[in-house]
Amino acid sequence: MTKKELSDKKTMTKKELLTKKVSAISLGCDKNKVDLEKLLGRIKEYGLEITADISYADIVIVNTCAFIQPAEEEAISNIIEMEALKQNGRIEKIIVTGCFPERHYSEMKSLFPDVDAFLKIKDNIDICKTIEQLYELPQSKKYNEGERVLTSGNTYAYLKIADGCNNVCSYCTIPRIRGRYISQPIDELVAEAKNLVSRGVQEIILVAQDTTRYGEDLYGENKLVDLCKKLCKIKDLKYLRIHYAYPEKVTKQLLDFIANEDKMCKYIDIPLQHIDNEILKSMRRRLSEQDTRNLINFIKSNYPQISIRSTFIVGYPGETRQKFNKLCHFLKEAEIDYAGFFPYSKEQNTASYYMKKHLSQRTKKKRLKKAQKIQEKIMFQKANALIGREITVLVDKFDENTGDYIAHGQNMSPLVDFGVRFVDNGSVKIGDVTKVKIFGFDGADYLGEAL
Repeated sequence: MTKKELSDKKTMTKKELLTKKVSAISLGCDKNKVDLEKLLGRIKEYGLEITADISYADIVIVNTCAFIQPAEEEAISNIIEMEALKQNGRIEKIIVTGCFPERHYSEMKSLFPDVDAFLKIKDNIDICKTIEQLYELPQSKKYNEGERVLTSGNTYAYLKIADGCNNVCSYCTIPRIRGRYISQPIDELVAEAKNLVSRGVQEIILVAQDTTRYGEDLYGENKLVDLCKKLCKIKDLKYLRIHYAYPEKVTKQLLDFIANEDKMCKYIDIPLQHIDNEILKSMRRRLSEQDTRNLINFIKSNYPQISIRSTFIVGYPGETRQKFNKLCHFLKEAEIDYAGFFPYSKEQNTASYYMKKHLSQRTKKKRLKKAQKIQEKIMFQKANALIGREITVLVDKFDENTGDYIAHGQNMSPLVDFGVRFVDNGSVKIGDVTKVKIFGFDGADYLGEAL
């Protein structure tokens, strides 16, 4: 029986359902990626085949982000594209999950009539049940969790240590979408990390909306360093990295551990968002301008081996030219290793949505470009200083088009920072930790050769 004949049947058996192939589109942050990988693990455990190529798929899952308007626009674009494929008979079923349906659940069906199912985040656990319902199949008695399907290769993986957020930043929709901060127990995280390492993962990247609040809700005290200590004891784990460390929670204890533990990447991601006191207060950030300066100076003076990544918002309501210029001066003075910039996005049901003195899109784009240009100059200077030096890298993949291996070092996080492209000396393979001598920089990656 052909796939079309199976699709046209009103009912089918589970054996017939298992001929279907599932593909997924992952949008948004690495925390969202972990949710999708666990969802795909359930599907794979159920017995459905996962394919990376949508052209071979019968069922497509669109895992969405809705943090800011551009993310919603990206989600809408991808959903509409899948609806067109369905209308043309290229795919059979569309399932939309993630933050977009979580934020707009009541409106989704009228907006996207060709989507077959919308899942709130808590309903991801029922993905197999949902697929059975879409094909009018009798419900199975048990749905096993399954092993995460890694979508970034096997050299590194993200470990989501908590969901939700207790911070009430004025511009952020996450608490409304994801709820209050909930830490995952240490023993469960260690077990998940051991499983990842047993599958060849060399580096684990800790993620949460706020990693530095880990354990306070569950254990009554901060347990991030305790968690890291246990993870670093995993025998074959090479590296552990921390993302999204809120500045007020970055302690000397944490920095000492990062600096002194061999398995900890000498790297920390600290979202600062701004430097002007009035803007920080309006954003409901907990550190003042001086506190922020003191923190960055403390890290740079006492832990020069630790690279700093941060993010900033430009064009926030009430950001005068003087306040923006103060941010620009701070960027030049602080010389942060890596930084990302976002134009302020006016999001409904956030405190800043109702504020006065919103800036025009033109002004926000102009300021975004200026801030990025300042940071690019800093990063180019730092990149040029690395030329001629030897660094240790983790080999992530091989580019068949160029013949280069692509890797990253301890002081650079994969995908978000510069990578390292190098030519092989004949002995390198994916997953290796090897030394590379840097001889150039092309604006996106360091260029080197394996030693």
